[in-house]
Amino acid sequence: MSLTAGRRPDGTRPPAAVEEPTAAAATAGAKVRAPRRTSKAGKVPFRIRLRRDRALILMTLPVIVLLLIFNYVPLLGNIVAFQDYDPYVSSNGITAIFHSPWVGVDQFSRVIDDPLFWSAAKNTIVLFVLQLVLYFPIPIVLALVINSVIRPRVRAVAQAIMYLPHFFSWVLVVTVFQQIFGGAGIIAQTFEDHGWSGFDLMTNASLFKYLVTAQAVWKDAGWGIIVFLAALAAVSTDLYEAAAMDGAGRWRRMWHVTLPALRPVIALLLVLRVGDALSVGFEQFLLQRDAVGAGASEVLDTYVWNMGIQNGDFSYAAAVGLAKGLIGVCLVLGANKFAHLLGEQGVYKK
Repeated sequence: MSLTAGRRPDGTRPPAAVEEPTAAAATAGAKVRAPRRTSKAGKVPFRIRLRRDRALILMTLPVIVLLLIFNYVPLLGNIVAFQDYDPYVSSNGITAIFHSPWVGVDQFSRVIDDPLFWSAAKNTIVLFVLQLVLYFPIPIVLALVINSVIRPRVRAVAQAIMYLPHFFSWVLVVTVFQQIFGGAGIIAQTFEDHGWSGFDLMTNASLFKYLVTAQAVWKDAGWGIIVFLAALAAVSTDLYEAAAMDGAGRWRRMWHVTLPALRPVIALLLVLRVGDALSVGFEQFLLQRDAVGAGASEVLDTYVWNMGIQNGDFSYAAAVGLAKGLIGVCLVLGANKFAHLLGEQGVYKK
């Protein structure tokens, strides 16, 4: 190639062409502004959520107000557990709190030294264990039975029959049992017609714990199956079909498909039931107290009622109620920890 190629006639080279910068080069050379990072990336602002859900908020507002008034505001009254509260030292019971003398933990010392309290606590624990063993599994069994019914009409009728007693008051439930198992009930009259007398289950103190458990089962077991039926409805039918293709019968499918699907719900309800262990009932036992005596029917709820309302010892009753609540919280935490060890979520995650 000639060395004179590209030169001017006078022997000089032409100036090099200045190329226009491309868009890519301009972008590469320019300083790119990084997107602003926020701590709440991906979340809808509170103002937008408030406007979006205002109808739901208005619907739940009355419930929240009632919950605050009847559940949380009365918690402030637990202060009387540390006083020698006298409602007559002032013009009303609220201002009397500020004029009652402080006694510290003396009321709790009375609780520990009171044999009547321990008797009521013993009855409460025995009834809780009995209801946990006899009552808690029954809604699960009923849910499995109803779920196995093929005909929708039969299933609907069975559900309606089982749900109905839940809407009965305890007064009506005790009356029904009195008419059946009482001294003048159907069974007693039948025995008398055949020469047997003296049957009266409603006044038998030794069998009272089984009687109240049977009443609780009849009243609330049907209502309790709603949660388990909802859990069973979420189980995919493909799992049952796959198990059937593998040769699993009805019982094997129930053991390997149905019960594992119910296990998280069972663990959650069991934790909640353990947390409510010291609240086995109030109205049910108060209605039948005179028939069997206080030794068999006195539980912590009725004990608080008798000491606080009937005897007027408000500070002592508040101390018993506060101790009962604290023990319930500890039971919930312990049961939830046990659920975590079993691999379930429980009430809250780890």
